Amino acid sequence: MPENVLLIVFLFGITWGSFLNVCIYRIPLGKSIVLPASHCPQCSQAIRWFDNIPLLGWVLLRGRCRHCHAAISPIYPLVELLAGMLAIQVIGHFGLNWQNLTLILLGYAFIVLAFIDFQHYILPDVITLPGIALGLILAWTGWSAPPLATLHDALLGLAIGGGGLWGFAWLFQKITGKVGMGLGDVKLLAMIGAWMGWQSLPFTLFFASLLGTTVGILWMIAARRNRSQPIPFGPYLVGAAWAYLFIGQSVTHWYLGKG
Repeated sequence: MPENVLLIVFLFGITWGSFLNVCIYRIPLGKSIVLPASHCPQCSQAIRWFDNIPLLGWVLLRGRCRHCHAAISPIYPLVELLAGMLAIQVIGHFGLNWQNLTLILLGYAFIVLAFIDFQHYILPDVITLPGIALGLILAWTGWSAPPLATLHDALLGLAIGGGGLWGFAWLFQKITGKVGMGLGDVKLLAMIGAWMGWQSLPFTLFFASLLGTTVGILWMIAARRNRSQPIPFGPYLVGAAWAYLFIGQSVTHWYLGKG
């Protein structure tokens, strides 16, 4: 892939990353993601266009609002950078075509969900439910590109991902009397199944659980968190699902080949 094309893809990505920041901040608060224009959450002053340039604006402002000098979270440039790198990853791996834009769209939904869940412990229905519908529509129309699912596999993924995880969560609560997993996680796995098919679910659940457990233990030790404090599972689900798109089938074939 020519370097100038990758540069354009990266610039496209970080520009959309700025919009993803708006979604991450406003959706949990129930605010419109369109209006008003970008403004400082502390002093409500509108952000000028040259201060809103992805990545560069935060650096030039040294991480502080131009008006009230309140700190601007480094999450903002981090999300923009992730969005740019994700776009390069998709185009570099799967090629530059219109169908692969759906993969970038899925990745951007994953970024928003992961950061919202990490900060607020919620996975908003306004993303997961339309995400399920869009995954099925893309599979039905044939617009989605491999490694995304066919309609048959997408329907099975929806049923197994959503229904299976809901059944496990229900059974866990009945046995222990505790809520081990929220319905947001159930809807997210249903969305993953609708986009990637039922084949993605074993890989996603296994590696999400492995990663979540490892990070959770290290987090409790480092931050001295109480075991009763919730740990968001959404970021690990989306991380494992995204990894499946690139290495999941190879790992699965390797494992089955060993058997």
